[in-house]
Amino acid sequence: MKKFNINELHTSRVLMWSLLGIFIVVTLYALGIRTLVPPDEGRYAEMAREMLASGDWITTRLNGIKYFEKPPLQTWMNALTFATFGLGEWQARLWTGLCGIIGVCMTALAGKKVFGPRVGLYAGLVLASSLFWLASGQINSLDMSLSGMMTIVLASLLIAQRDGATAAEQRNWMLACWAGMALAVLAKGLIGIVLPGAVLVLYTAFSRDWRIWTRLHLVKGFIVFFAIATPWFVLVGLRNPEQPHFFFIHEHLERFLKKGHQREGAWYYFLVLLIPGILPWIGVLPQSIAAAFKRQDGAFQPRLMVLIWAVFIFFFFSYSTSKLPGYIVPVFPALALLIALYLESASRRQRMLAAGLLTVLGLAVLVIVPFAFQHASARDPLELAALKGYQPWVMAAGFFALAGGALALLHARQLRRDMTVLTIAGAGFLATHCILAGSELYGQNRAGTDLLPQIQAELSADTKVYSVGIYEQSLTYYLQRPVILVDYWDEFTFGLEQQPELSLPKVEQFVEQWTRDAASGVRDVAIISHDQYKQLQQQGVPMRLVAQDARRMVIANNIVVSK
Repeated sequence: MKKFNINELHTSRVLMWSLLGIFIVVTLYALGIRTLVPPDEGRYAEMAREMLASGDWITTRLNGIKYFEKPPLQTWMNALTFATFGLGEWQARLWTGLCGIIGVCMTALAGKKVFGPRVGLYAGLVLASSLFWLASGQINSLDMSLSGMMTIVLASLLIAQRDGATAAEQRNWMLACWAGMALAVLAKGLIGIVLPGAVLVLYTAFSRDWRIWTRLHLVKGFIVFFAIATPWFVLVGLRNPEQPHFFFIHEHLERFLKKGHQREGAWYYFLVLLIPGILPWIGVLPQSIAAAFKRQDGAFQPRLMVLIWAVFIFFFFSYSTSKLPGYIVPVFPALALLIALYLESASRRQRMLAAGLLTVLGLAVLVIVPFAFQHASARDPLELAALKGYQPWVMAAGFFALAGGALALLHARQLRRDMTVLTIAGAGFLATHCILAGSELYGQNRAGTDLLPQIQAELSADTKVYSVGIYEQSLTYYLQRPVILVDYWDEFTFGLEQQPELSLPKVEQFVEQWTRDAASGVRDVAIISHDQYKQLQQQGVPMRLVAQDARRMVIANNIVVSK
């Protein structure tokens, strides 16, 4: 029997498959332990529920209203999951969870094939333990859907273009790359091809590897790309002639170049987010990026390609006037590869620095968090309870960081480089899942799910549900029915311009209908803000309080429902 070498963990197939199995099992299990938090999680779950209920897989809708801000890949996958497994939290997150797993596997595979087995192991460990990547894989939003497909693009490109690739490998992996770009376009739009294309142009300019363009299998690639990406855009445009201009002009050019989307941020916005996002590897990130500037032997320069991918995408979104934290998730597989390359050749002192910073971070959390939570305040008692309930989870995360960092420090001192990386990764993985699991009380409060029993007791098949001045993304999904919007536009503006009959633009119209229904015995329910409730009270509108929390109130039009 082959003797197990603690400094050659990457040679153990049993260990590799065991680590992958643990990662997959924990990732999939964690998908269902939290409430769907608005806005994104509720929105994309409700869009998929409506798609499945209506049977219309072409025209995407939210709350029964045409919704063309994003392409349909996420909605399709969620609807398929609902059709297979039923409605629920883990079902709504399954696609993003799978995308996170695919991203880790593809990153590890690219590292192994292009840079060597140890780099492959390290790259998979780094990405599987990075806070932003783990968190994004547990959230039902488009960020991980796009990032998973973009990772297929990057990994396939690296494997196809590496020196020594056979003709068949080059062709097959490049076709996989083109397919990944098509899926990325269906996930979030034209950036799925614009970003990889720009990276390729910049790589050519810096490396002077002009011949790479002859190895892209352009003709076959374009056929694959258009065969996957085109049909939906054609069909949705034929059914909805207004969609192409809104999607391609408003949602791409105007969102990137113009302000007014309420998502502006300073130029250093993503730089600040990158620090917690890459934890627990922040201690080696700057050195990893600096080391990537060294030229490698050979015609293809994969380290340069990875560096350009990370830097260009980071600055692309930093330049955009529209900024949200999840936009930079596609850079993390590239950063994982750069960090893995650095860790492979890092000295004992450099690895000790990475472990030491994690230890200090864990200690800081354990010291600061009790004081911070003790002095926390909130107007809402439920929010305060959520904060108090969150403390032990954050403390547990700090403990894992401290213990993992200290153990990794010991391994680094003893020159156990593989164990050092594995221990840091394990600490980051456990700490991040503690942070995610502890957010459940906050998620329930944001989503308003505590109000569901009272609301559902008021509902029958023909009950009209209004949403006055607000729209509750997650609550609508949990009620499993659209609501009638009153004096609310925001993301529905374009859809309501096409279908104005699907909402009441003024509160006065709602009051008139509500009062008329109350007089005739028609049952209505409304979700409103506290301020709106006071205004209706002053107007003498007939209503009965059904339920409330600090964020919203639920009223009925004074009809007593027999229990």
